[in-house]
Formats: sequence, C-alpha cells, structure tokens
Amino acid sequence: MSPSQADQEIEREQHYVDRLYARVDELRTEVQESLDQALLARGSSERDLLEREASVDRLTERATALDRAEQGLCFGRLDLEDGHVRYVGRTGLRAPAPERTPLLLDWRAPGARAFYVATPANNHGVVRRRHLRTERRRVTGVEDELLDLDAFGADGSTLDAGTELQGEGALMAALAERRTGRMRDIVTTLQAEQDDVVRATSAGVLVVQGGPGTGKTAVALHRAAYLLYARPEVARQGVLVVGPSTTFLDYIEQVLPSLGETQVVLTTTDGLFPGVTPTVTEPAEVVRLKGEAAMAEVLVRAVRDRERAVDVEVRFDGEVHRLPAKTVRAAADEASRAARTHNVARRTFRELVLRALAMEVVGAGYRLLQDVEEGFENELARFDTSLSRSPDEIPARVEVAGTEVDGVTGVHELPHVERELLADPYVTSALEDIWPLLTPQQLLEDLFGDPDRLASASRGLLDGDERALLHREPGSGWSAADVPLLDEAAELLGVDETESRQQRAAHRREAARFARQVLRSNDLLAEEADGDAVDPAALLTEEDLAGRHAARDHRSFAEKAAADRTWTYGHVVVDEAQELSAMTWRALFRRCPAGSMTVVGDVHQGSGPSAATSWELALAPHTSARIRQQELTVGYRTPEEVMAAATPVLAALDPGASVPTSVRSTGLAPRRVTAAPDDLAGAVAATVARDRPAGGSTAVVAPAALVPVLRDAVADAPTGTDLLADVVVLSPAEAKGLEFDAVVVAEPAGIIAEPRGLGQLYVAMTRTTGTLTVVHTGEIPDVLAHLEP
Repeated sequence: MSPSQADQEIEREQHYVDRLYARVDELRTEVQESLDQALLARGSSERDLLEREASVDRLTERATALDRAEQGLCFGRLDLEDGHVRYVGRTGLRAPAPERTPLLLDWRAPGARAFYVATPANNHGVVRRRHLRTERRRVTGVEDELLDLDAFGADGSTLDAGTELQGEGALMAALAERRTGRMRDIVTTLQAEQDDVVRATSAGVLVVQGGPGTGKTAVALHRAAYLLYARPEVARQGVLVVGPSTTFLDYIEQVLPSLGETQVVLTTTDGLFPGVTPTVTEPAEVVRLKGEAAMAEVLVRAVRDRERAVDVEVRFDGEVHRLPAKTVRAAADEASRAARTHNVARRTFRELVLRALAMEVVGAGYRLLQDVEEGFENELARFDTSLSRSPDEIPARVEVAGTEVDGVTGVHELPHVERELLADPYVTSALEDIWPLLTPQQLLEDLFGDPDRLASASRGLLDGDERALLHREPGSGWSAADVPLLDEAAELLGVDETESRQQRAAHRREAARFARQVLRSNDLLAEEADGDAVDPAALLTEEDLAGRHAARDHRSFAEKAAADRTWTYGHVVVDEAQELSAMTWRALFRRCPAGSMTVVGDVHQGSGPSAATSWELALAPHTSARIRQQELTVGYRTPEEVMAAATPVLAALDPGASVPTSVRSTGLAPRRVTAAPDDLAGAVAATVARDRPAGGSTAVVAPAALVPVLRDAVADAPTGTDLLADVVVLSPAEAKGLEFDAVVVAEPAGIIAEPRGLGQLYVAMTRTTGTLTVVHTGEIPDVLAHLEP
C-alpha cells in the first residue's frame, strides 16, 4: 500500500487500540478498588478468611495480567468472510456491562487460532490477516496477508490483488531483530506447525523433536501458557519448567510473565531437591553411573539393609532382656504392611518392639516372683521338718535370694513400662540401631562412604570397579548427579509427620484457649447504648480471634511449590530433555503422576554422559502414559548458510538425520581462522573485535577447559555467564538453548575430543542467528574442512 494509505490504516488502528487501552485503564481501577475492599474485609470464620485470601490472590493475578498486557496489548486483526472483525492480543477484553461484547480475543482462545493457522489453501474463513506493530500504546505499522483474493474487505472496499501484502513480513521482521540476552515471546508470530504443538491435548507425554532454530523452547513455553489458560486442572496445580542451566533460566524467565502467567516454577534438575545445592563436579563416568536406573534398586536395598531383623538385647533396671530375631522380624513385617516408607513404618515398628520388650520385662518379673515363691515354699518345708524333729534346730534366719520383692508390674501397667523403656537411653539406642530414623542425605552418605554397605546394596547390580567409582568420604558435598538419588531416597524414606501434626493441633488448642480467655476478660466487655453489658462472643467468635492471630503464608505460588519436594504439578515442561538420566526422569514423573508433560529436545544435540538416542527408550520405562511425538521441521533462527556448514557434523552424528529447512538467508558464509599454536586467545579476541555486530550479542563457544583463559582474553567478557553482556564466553553445555547474533567457535578439535564431542560441536555451531566463525590451531577437523578461510 502507498505511504498515505499506510498512514490512514495506522491511524484507523490507533483509534481502536486507544479504545482497548481505555478499557484496560477502567479495569485496572475496578480491580484495584475490589482489591482494596478485599484486603479490608473481616471474616467471621476461618472459611471467610480463606475466601478472602483466595479473592485477594485472584484480583492480584488479574492486576498483574493487566500490567503485563501494557506492552503489545493488541498485535493482530482478522477480517472474516462474514464481515466481522476480530482483534487478537495478549489478554481478553470485553466492553462494560450490559453489552459485554468482545473487544479483544486472548491469543489462546479458540476463536484466535485462525490468526496462526490460516493459509490461502485453507483460510479458516479469514479474508485478511493483519499484524500490528506497536511501541507501548502507539501503533507504528501494519502488515497484511490476503488469504482470499476473491473476497471483499471487511470495510466494504475491494482488496486489490496488486496491493503489496507481505505474507511473511511480521515473522521476518522478528527474526531479523537483534538478540538482547533474554528470550522474547513469539505470540505475535507463531506459525501453524508451532501452533499445532501449542494447542495439542495435555494428556500424556508430547515429545517435540526439532533441530536448531526450530523454536522448540519458545513453543514449549507458549504451550505452558496455553494450558494454564485452557485447562483449569493445570492452572490449579501449576506448571514446572525444567531447563538445562541457570543461564538458560535467566534467558527464558520473562517469557511466561510477558504472557500473563505466574503459576509456574522454573528450575534446573539441580534444584529438584530443596535445601541441597550441588557444589561438586564429578567425572563423566560417575555421572553416567549415578544416572542409571539400577541405582533405584540399589537405594531400595540400602534402605532395607537399615531395617535389621536381629536378636535385640537391652539392659533395663539392671536386668538384661532379650527379644529373638523372629519377634523383631514379625514386627518389621507388620510395620511394612502398615506404611510404605521407612520413616513412617519406623513408628509402628518401635511401638511393636516396645510392647514386646515391655511384655518381656513384665514376664521376667512374673518369672522372678515364681522363683521366689518356689524358694520360699522350700524354706517353709525345711522349717516344718526341723520343727517336727526339735524346736532347738529351727534356723536362726531364712537365706533365700530375692525374698525382698516389693511387687510385680501388672499387665494393665504395660503403657507405663513402655514409657520407662522409651526414656532409657540404652533402650532407645538399641531401637535406633535396628531401625534408625534416616534423612536422604544420611542414607547416601552412609552408602557411598561405607564399602560394606555399598557392596551389600549393589550385589549383582554393580561390579567392583563401579562401586569404587561411587565410594567417597562423608562430608564431601553433593553433585548434580546426586540430586535425583536424594529425591529417590526421600521417596523411599518418607517423613513421619505424627509429631508435627500433634504440635499443630496443640498450637490450635492453645490459640483457642487464649481466645476464650480474651473473650471472657472483663476488660473486653462491650456495653450497649443503654449500659447493658454484652458478651463479646456475640460480636467475635473464638475461632475468628484465633484465626486473626494465626500466621499466614504470604509466599507466591512459585515460592511455595518450589520449596515443597512433594508438590504435584498439572503439567511439566522439560527442555534439552535428551540430556536427562533415567534417575532424573523418575524424579520428574513423580512430580506429575498423571504423566502430562511436554518434552522438547534434539537427540542429535545430546552431549552429556546420559544423553538419549531414542525418545521411546528414554521415556517408556518411567510412565504408563501415552507417548506421542511431533517434529518441528522449519528452522527460523539458524540461517541457511550456517545450517549448510553444520550439516557435515550432523551427518557424522547420524547419517539419516533430517536437516531443518531454514526460512532465512544472511548471504554470509561461515569461515575459519587459523591461529598460531600459542596464540589461540589472541586470535579469538581479534575475531570478536572484528566480527561483533553493533548493538548485538556475541558468544565465544569453546572447550570447557579453555573458557577461563578466553574470558580473560576477551576484554569485556564477564567472569560469569551474564547474557546481558555484549560478549560472553561459554562451553557448549552452557550454550545449549541460547542464541546470539554472532558466534565464534574456538578450537573445534578440543570440543570434538570431549565426550559426545560431535554433538557438542553441532550445538556450538548452531547458536547464531547471523555470523559464524571457527578459530582453530593445527589441522581443521574433517567435518569442518569445507569452511573457507
């Protein structure tokens, strides 16, 4: 369209966008007034207080959604065959009552789907699709796609087939933008292939396989936002998003909030066990071993070994009492039937053994009494015999051991005996020895620190060399590979909450008692206007008063869910999922028993010691849920020239692998730079200085061992992985899932030499949206020999 036509269209759309923002401002005022009223509300019961809290949470969430919609509120328009017009945006808006007519469709609503999937071949009733470009509240441009050349425009004017309508303009404009170190949402440019993934059913496991630049991560996050909007059960329980690194989480952290979603927890696999932060780096062979499924059985046996059915001997009141192993075994079997986990069953086991010991103590008393009575009867018989012979032969005293007995404990006093036994340090030590209270940390410390324990638990599962790999001194710290093991141990051990429940109940009783005292206090008696005193209980119940003084949990959803290891989510999203071990998958499926997951990754980019080569083999052993797979075939981020350069690496990994079809070309072929053997750092620094784009981001991706050296060489590279910096230096593992305007791959031979090196090189080369340069010393690897100097 001509400049004047474009200006007219922008002005027309600006008028409508102004109307939308005016409605947003009205809603903000209404929500704030309702929120103020809710915060001032005083409930008369615990139920009222809970309803008030729920109302406050709901209104706060709505206010946050309106604030998030401020930027990019409306980004699309659909002109339909029936003459109607629909506007599409980040949130749904309706006109005020009584009209309540839709002003803006939420991008996740069914009616908005045509914005993403309509094509000239199947236009879904759409004549024209319009993209609106905005800066805050100002419309800066429009781009049209005509989907029915024979139809009339919604405004009644004929759409000229010769008009310049850009079918891919919005997408290409978004792809050409500079990277900022933070992922942006792609809600305005989702493509049909991606939208199919976003709106797929939440049932079962959806595997999204895709090569570099196909938008796997962005699609998965938009799918999470869609499910939170469309599935109430998911919104109630929230979504867990698991990424490969904290750097990656920093990169994606603004995507879901920008879409108005806060019921989300972002974490790495390192963060799955609250309270433990890995600080130890272990060799690849140890990481692989700890991730194998056999470790689950090792832990089961390790727990079982701590439940010992042995003869028990305790000293109580100066006497030694014994329980045979068969009695202890019977108690253990009954406890295990009563409770599934070690620590919960422990309480039942201790009660049964204490009762058996108390019976033994009482029984020993009865046996002693019988012995005394029998001895006394013998003495009486001797006395009678002596008396019958001659009174002068009567013994001067009766010498019978144990005649000074005060009495024998009755069966009705067994609870008293049990309490005395439990208070005896010798008895409690013996009970703790045969069935100890264990934490996950203690179980693993004891297992890996004691060769005998490890040999017993792993017999037939691990060989001697593997046991030697697992052995370590107690107090050595935790590694990332330990986290799934700690989680597994926690599941086996459980938590005995009997005492904490009793404490909470006691606290409630004490709070109620205090409230009764306050209400009955003469100081708080109110008087009516005629001077008659009234009971304050008529104005305020003790439950109300106690509830007002009870501590409230004001943590956000994410804070509460992240701190609770047993929280079950409505859906789980796993990115770079090809890297996860069997033990990690077990931990993740525990967090979503229904098996509702979105698993995204690329088996050809696997680089870790546990990397999967088949999604079916990786997932099927851990869930009974249906596993289905969709593949993203179009590369939006990676230029055609870069994919061509990386294809020989992919072919060396898997000759049958499909290469994503790139939608864009930069005209800049990747090249290589040969450095002197002793000047790699200098050559890298010079390359970065020459090739870094103005206003864009640059990454140097190098073997992990070279990262510190190269960070020093690149003057403004941060010491950490600050993605907001103009230049960062990363290992291939740290670069996973990220994208930059320019990438320099340093010493590719060193990357290839690492475990799964070809996969790591493939990752390194495909992080760029613009230029790629390879800096090497010595001979260039064969898979890169095609690169021009």
